[in-house]
Amino acid sequence: MIRYRIEVFDANAHLYRVTLKVAEPEAEQVLSLPVWIPGSYLVREFARHLSHFEAKQGSRPVRLVQRDKATWVAHCDGRGALTVSYLVYAFDTSVRTAWLDAQRGFFNGTSVFLRVHGREATPHELQIGSLPRGWEVATSLPAARSGGRGLHEAADYDELVDHPVELGRFWRGEFKAAGITHEFVVAGAMPGFDGKRLLADARKICEAQIAFWHPDGARPPFKRYVFLLNAVDDGYGGLEHRASTALIANRRDLPRTGMQGLPEGYVTLLGLISHEYFHTWNVKRLKPREFAPYDYTRENYTQLLWFFEGFTSYYDDIFLVRAGLIDEARYLKLVAKTVNQVLGTPGRQVQSVAQSSFDAWVKYYRPDENSSNATVSYYTKGSLVALALDLTLRGEGKGTLDAVLQALWQQSQGGPIDEADILSALQQVGKRSYRRELGAWVHGTGELPLAALLETHGVAWKQDAPSAVQRLGARVNEANGSLKVQSVLRGSAAEAAGLAAGDELIALGDWRLRKLDDLVLLRAFDQPLPLLAARDGRLLHLTLPTTTAAQGTVTLTPNTQAGHPANKRRAAWLAPR
Repeated sequence: MIRYRIEVFDANAHLYRVTLKVAEPEAEQVLSLPVWIPGSYLVREFARHLSHFEAKQGSRPVRLVQRDKATWVAHCDGRGALTVSYLVYAFDTSVRTAWLDAQRGFFNGTSVFLRVHGREATPHELQIGSLPRGWEVATSLPAARSGGRGLHEAADYDELVDHPVELGRFWRGEFKAAGITHEFVVAGAMPGFDGKRLLADARKICEAQIAFWHPDGARPPFKRYVFLLNAVDDGYGGLEHRASTALIANRRDLPRTGMQGLPEGYVTLLGLISHEYFHTWNVKRLKPREFAPYDYTRENYTQLLWFFEGFTSYYDDIFLVRAGLIDEARYLKLVAKTVNQVLGTPGRQVQSVAQSSFDAWVKYYRPDENSSNATVSYYTKGSLVALALDLTLRGEGKGTLDAVLQALWQQSQGGPIDEADILSALQQVGKRSYRRELGAWVHGTGELPLAALLETHGVAWKQDAPSAVQRLGARVNEANGSLKVQSVLRGSAAEAAGLAAGDELIALGDWRLRKLDDLVLLRAFDQPLPLLAARDGRLLHLTLPTTTAAQGTVTLTPNTQAGHPANKRRAAWLAPR
């Protein structure tokens, strides 16, 4: 048994103390901290937050030598258990690492628990020690069978670090979905938060997804599930785990007592809940073959994030429809938003979603002013690939994408898969090869045939003429009457004029620019106009051209023509169930 104890050492200094005990250490016992956390594909160097190491066997000091940025070797003499203690600085409010202050604590195991090399497969025990008065603990990590207070156990290291822990004073509630207890914990909610509404809506999503993955009525692959939601002034994100998820959201997006309908912010929150819950199956069990097992010491490359993140992004909002939370018109607005995001990204014609997946470690999580021109998101375009495949299968009358995912789950027994498995499941359901589609849509950089596919499913695709802002082709930050260029899109009027990220837009023609909407008032693009900008303290006299290849905004609306056969296909696709 590998034993850990974690306790609040100094909340104001944001420090946890961790004590690790290894009963029978090796003579040169190697210890290391992961450099990344599964589900977030960036080497984050968690070990930089560790300090004040002490190692002992009994009362005898043990020499602890650092081998590299995240690895230490304890030189033991073979007599007695090894005890290692250290401090962890925790001041990251994201869902990926660890946080501690006088109001709240949170941690992922990958940020705080050293891995004992050679003993990863043995049982691990966690004792949550000294906490401030009145604080509670929430986690999906099973309680130890011994029943000790604050004592939890895991079958191995992978399980230990796959259950984040929330500490503090928080709201908590629970519901049952398919007979399984689901707990919801919310920290940071404002007065008036409607917990009952959140539980009721989350339950609908969970029941719909359990029925999707287990149409035969089988039990889901967990005995209990926990949502850990940190409500903040401004933030959004989530990270999936095997029996829980850590979420962060704007507290203004939480449901409020007496709230009517579903405000946009709350729909966004429900979509996040749906997305992370779907990951319980699609990436935590079904996963890239390259992730079996995880290598915590380095990047784990795969070309399949378009499937695991992209397809999950397709289904997250679909389940809001299936659960009866939003109607088809609102769902189509969400799809249109994704379509416009992709069409507004020149990088879609440069990078495939397969390459985007592989490059996630160096590109997706490290965006810069050129990212829109050189990359495409495997989330957004991946979700549109899923949409295209689903509508293709449905249009051919051979099956659905639902059936493809269910076949993958059954055939892999909820385990690792690769692209060959995806192609095989598509062929099994669609009765033909879909290698051409995956070659073009996943490994190519051409446009997806979405307009035609949506039209055949009773959805009208309308693309407006580009607005003046879209024709400019620059992402600009407006603040206090100043216009600062954040990025310049490839092939745009802004690029042709010679603008660059960091420039300040000052005047167009003879008029001062205060807002981007001034481009319309000044009839920009009717003719070439002199543009005054500033870069690094110097004035630039540029010319804004008339020509631009900008994309206009796409809107998607249901076909309202009575009796149109495409409307039946749309109903089969989007009807609540």
